[in-house]
Amino acid sequence: MKAHTKETQAAMTPNSALDELKAGNKRFQKSLKVDRNLLGQVTDTSTGQYPFATILSCIDSRVSSELIFDQGIGDIFSVRIAGNFVNQDILGSMEFACKLAGTKLIVVLGHTSCGAVKGACDNAELGNLTSMLSKIKPAVKAIKEPEDVSLRNSSNIEFVNNVAEKNVNLTIQKILEDSSVLAEMHKNGEIDIIGGMYDIKTGAVTFYE
Repeated sequence: MKAHTKETQAAMTPNSALDELKAGNKRFQKSLKVDRNLLGQVTDTSTGQYPFATILSCIDSRVSSELIFDQGIGDIFSVRIAGNFVNQDILGSMEFACKLAGTKLIVVLGHTSCGAVKGACDNAELGNLTSMLSKIKPAVKAIKEPEDVSLRNSSNIEFVNNVAEKNVNLTIQKILEDSSVLAEMHKNGEIDIIGGMYDIKTGAVTFYE
C-alpha cells in the first residue's frame, strides 16, 4: 500500500477520515494489518506528506496511534504528551497540520488507567511534572462524584477513567476556544474535532460522536 498523495488526501472528508481510523482500529483488534512496504512509503513521502488525520494522544507506551489505528508512514500527524492536553505550541502544531498540511480530522485520544490522570487525581508533585499535571486538574474538579475525598484518587479506577473522559472533552473545548484558525475550519466543515478513549485491556477505541 502506497502513502497518501495530494489527490487521495483531497478526496477524503472528515467522515471518511474517521471511518479509516475506525477500520484501522478494528484491524488492530483482530491482529490484522494492511500490507505496507514501509520503506517504500519512506520513498513515497520523501518529497511531501499528505496525512489525513491529526491525533493528540498520551505518551503512554501502550498507546501508539500508528499501531492502534494500523497506519503507515505519512498517514497521520501524531502529537503526544502525557495527559493529552493542549497548550499554545500544540495548538500551533495542529493549525499547521490542518490549515497548511491538509488533515481533515483532529482526534483527542485519552486512554483508560492513564498515569498522568492518576497523578492529577493524587495531586502528585515532582519537578516539572507538578506544572504539567495542573493542566489536567480542571477535569478532576469537573467530576463531582464521588464526593468522598477518600474515593477521589488513583485507587478508584472508575473515577480515574471518568476524569480521563472529561479531560478529553475539556481539551476539545479548549481547542475551539483558543484556536480561531481551527474553530473557523470546524465551523466551515473543513475539519471535524472528535474525542475518543482507548481501552488498554482490549485495544478498542471508543469515539465520542
